[in-house]
Amino acid sequence: MKDSDIKKLFYMHLLCIFSIILSTFIPSFFLENFSVLETHLLWLCICSVSVTAINLLLYFVVKPNVSSKRSSLSYKVARFLKCCIYFLISCLFLHVIFVLYGAPLLELVLETFSFAVILSTFTVVPCLCLLGPNLKAWLRVFSKNGVNSIWENSLQITTISSFVGAWLGAFPIPLDWERPWQVWPISCTLGATFGYVAGLFISPLWIYWNRKQLTYKNN
Repeated sequence: MKDSDIKKLFYMHLLCIFSIILSTFIPSFFLENFSVLETHLLWLCICSVSVTAINLLLYFVVKPNVSSKRSSLSYKVARFLKCCIYFLISCLFLHVIFVLYGAPLLELVLETFSFAVILSTFTVVPCLCLLGPNLKAWLRVFSKNGVNSIWENSLQITTISSFVGAWLGAFPIPLDWERPWQVWPISCTLGATFGYVAGLFISPLWIYWNRKQLTYKNN
């Protein structure tokens, strides 16, 4: 494992964090009364698009070499369509999970689905960019000792931290604090965002700290 690879990972994660910062502050210069709390759904859409764009950009930078057969246009189109279907399925699946865990069934449907979209953006989009629509690769990466690279290690950390952040963000909702950010699903989306950013910071530092102990199998 080269230190240059870890630095590359860290710089790429900084770009992801920068995209979230831009999606929070830049729209306020063009949209009146724009804020994370007041126009939360709009912010979720902008943040999701921004993070997805950066992940796609980083994919083209670090993507592994593929054979000429798999570089054909038809293969790329089929892969892209599969990724879109996987992303939509993940959003619907998370939406159902949120409802089962207490989110309103009929009220605030758009808010609940937007939360599912942003959480899928933080967790599923990076997996699709790096691993593609390959469930076996996903199961391998998220199993014990299944990672083959520092990029897959970072996937583990950022995905887990995003889900943990979203889970912790649900705790303030039932409390009688009467704060505007306690409205569903603001605290959860903020928790997921902070968890994702924390994972982006922690993963390269953790990999660097444990670089001598980490060994990867050949892909």
